[in-house]
Amino acid sequence: MSCNVGSTDRIIRILAGLALIAWALMGGPAWAWVGVVPLATGLFKFCPVYPLLGMNTCKK
Repeated sequence: MSCNVGSTDRIIRILAGLALIAWALMGGPAWAWVGVVPLATGLFKFCPVYPLLGMNTCKK
């Protein structure tokens, strides 16, 4: 797994993931737990969908 999530993309993913998880914890809908996905991809700097789409936002 090489880095394919750039810094701006990473920050957005982490913030969105944390916001969705916080919403779920505060009684939001069950689907808000999907925030785990952008949080994980932001923390690991790898998105498994990007290679399928030929995308890479990580500057080398």
